[in-house]
Amino acid sequence: MATAVLFQTLRTGQKMPQIGLGTWNSAPGQVKDAVKSALGVGYRHIDCASVYGNETEVGEAIKESLCSDQGLKREDIFVTSKLWNNKHDPKDVEGALMNTLKDLSLEYLDLYLMHWPYAFKSGDNIFPQNPDGTIQYGYTDYKDTWKAMEKLVEKGLTKAIGLSNFNKRQIDDILSVASTKPAVLQVECHPYLAQNELIAHCHAHGLVVTGYSPLGSPDRSWRKPEDPVLLEEPSILEMAKKYSKSEAQILLRWQVQRNVVVIPKSVTPSRILQNLQVFDFILTEEEMKEIGALNKNWRYIIPIITVNGKSVPRDGGHPMYPFNDPY
Repeated sequence: MATAVLFQTLRTGQKMPQIGLGTWNSAPGQVKDAVKSALGVGYRHIDCASVYGNETEVGEAIKESLCSDQGLKREDIFVTSKLWNNKHDPKDVEGALMNTLKDLSLEYLDLYLMHWPYAFKSGDNIFPQNPDGTIQYGYTDYKDTWKAMEKLVEKGLTKAIGLSNFNKRQIDDILSVASTKPAVLQVECHPYLAQNELIAHCHAHGLVVTGYSPLGSPDRSWRKPEDPVLLEEPSILEMAKKYSKSEAQILLRWQVQRNVVVIPKSVTPSRILQNLQVFDFILTEEEMKEIGALNKNWRYIIPIITVNGKSVPRDGGHPMYPFNDPY
């Protein structure tokens, strides 16, 4: 049985489902079944990106679901994808989206995001490297990339455009030049990285916020034993017991009540369904504050590469890298 899903309304008038299925880190051979499972139990929001390397499988899942007896239509599904860093040159932007549409077997996207504010060297290599293993940067200004993205809306290739991993100052940069204003900002967001100021800034300027890694990305490959574990927080465990819900459901409900869209990733059918079932209980104001007090500005998702046997920030040296700037 399909589960009722709440929406956030974008500045375009589009209804963006509050809970979506994230597809980052979903292995080939698994993501197709995950998307079909999600659409089968009521998800109407799928989050993708070209750099994830699995959009062809996602597209197959959507196509097969549309052809099934569920009665689904293309307009029922909100599909997001993202422009990768090696395609920031304005001349590359439309071609990048056309490749994504081809992989997804779609005629248009509902939302297209600039994945990061900084560029890599243009070309077909998604991680172009210098001889020492560092990334070959590009220096296209993200405002120029944005102007090229606006043309995608004019051509009907995507209904809305937005940003991902931008800080407040960079968002304001885009707003200062935008003819088509960003509809969404997607960022890492969970109780350890509450993003209160950034969310308030976005809401004040008409952007809906999507939080990725809302459960703390527990399956990340670079996890360290000493890293804090959201799903093991005593207060979260206590609330899960009180409401007869999973710890994940408590974390997702916290975001829903903050008007943040979330895109938890899973390939397990039972968890995919469970992550959608957060609309039948309400956290108290005190519980919301208690979860919010867990904030420690802790990032799980920081781009890292190994150079000469050492892990270093992959892009921290780029002038447009967003996390070096407190604003």
